[in-house]
Amino acid sequence: MTTALQRGLAPARAVLPNGAVVIAKQSPTTPAVTIHASIRAGSEFDPLSQAGLSHFVSRTIDRGTAARTAARIADDLEDRGVSLSITINRHAMWLVSTCLVEDLDPVLTLLADVITHPTFPRDEVETKRGEITTLIRQDEDNPAAMAMEGLLADLYGPSHPYGRRPRGSVETIEQIDDAALRAFYGERFRPASMSLVLVGDIETGRAIDAATRAFGDWTGPPPAASSLREGPSAPARRARVIPMMNKAQADIAYGFTSLRRADPEYHACWLMNNILGQYAIGGRLGDRIRERDGMAYYALSSLDANVIPGPLTIRAGVSPDNVDRAVAAIDQELESFAAEGPTEKEMAESRQYLIGSMPRTLETNLGIANYLQTEEFFQLGLDYDLRVPDLLNAVTRDAVVAAARRTLIPSRATIVIAGPYAGRVE
Repeated sequence: MTTALQRGLAPARAVLPNGAVVIAKQSPTTPAVTIHASIRAGSEFDPLSQAGLSHFVSRTIDRGTAARTAARIADDLEDRGVSLSITINRHAMWLVSTCLVEDLDPVLTLLADVITHPTFPRDEVETKRGEITTLIRQDEDNPAAMAMEGLLADLYGPSHPYGRRPRGSVETIEQIDDAALRAFYGERFRPASMSLVLVGDIETGRAIDAATRAFGDWTGPPPAASSLREGPSAPARRARVIPMMNKAQADIAYGFTSLRRADPEYHACWLMNNILGQYAIGGRLGDRIRERDGMAYYALSSLDANVIPGPLTIRAGVSPDNVDRAVAAIDQELESFAAEGPTEKEMAESRQYLIGSMPRTLETNLGIANYLQTEEFFQLGLDYDLRVPDLLNAVTRDAVVAAARRTLIPSRATIVIAGPYAGRVE
């Protein structure tokens, strides 16, 4: 019997005459459709003097169009029992909604209005400015957020898009007005910058036709290409402390630049990171620092291989008295991993986990839509979900060891400690 995983997602993909990409996947699990629009308009495109501009756009793009006020947009969504979520990362802005199949056309029409005709009303902009300022101040009072932001700034430099604070600062947000929002929108929101994924109980041809009706009349030349450059490599170990003496916990952010998502060694690094501690409750780091030594509230690693070499970060939350011991334990675990490599048991369990977790990732329409957007963004191919098991099974223990020796070098680590810590990390 052929399983769904063996058949693969097998979506349909179409490029509209205006350059917009539409990807459709029929999924009859529920009588609903998830609409997932991705625009290449992330924080990498923020001008240096306007850090946080793209995030500001993401907070205001649905606050009014030429045909609808913010209240009308909210009412139209509420009448159909749906919501619109808008998120942003370094490279893209995502607008996501789920509706009943019979509501697909009107909800797509509304979404197209938001994407193609926003007006950024001044009163709405001022309201959102206050909300964003509050979020920034909350980040500045959060040791985990400050440690991570500090690590990225040190890894990539404060002028690099990866090193800048994604929400900007209070000072840059104060300088952004509705004209700046409209200018950013005009530069980045073009048909050729959008990929639209539709997943639900609708035939793929009907879904693509609905997308064409909603977005087919949108016109405009392709946006300027990304000019993102690689971050510098750290020649030596470096560490700094962000004092936050009124806090109870210190947060450690420890990391390196790693590799591109398109790098042939990606799957070896993916396995390596999973074995280290992709999830806070497991992995070598969690076992050593949290379970055996009992000195961390959490300990985990994350790999963000991206369009440029992204960060591999190790994070831990500890008592201030345990900062030095925790950093030393991270050093020791990385040195041991690079010297000895993973065990065969770790390799087998990690492969089994990563392959076995795919069906859970793809069990909802939203999960499938997110996955298809990732395939499209990184140009992995629409059959990538079918190829993942073979790609992971082909990774040898020697390949993981080689990846560790290239990446996990404590003498070149960048470390940031935020919290009530007055020591000096060596």
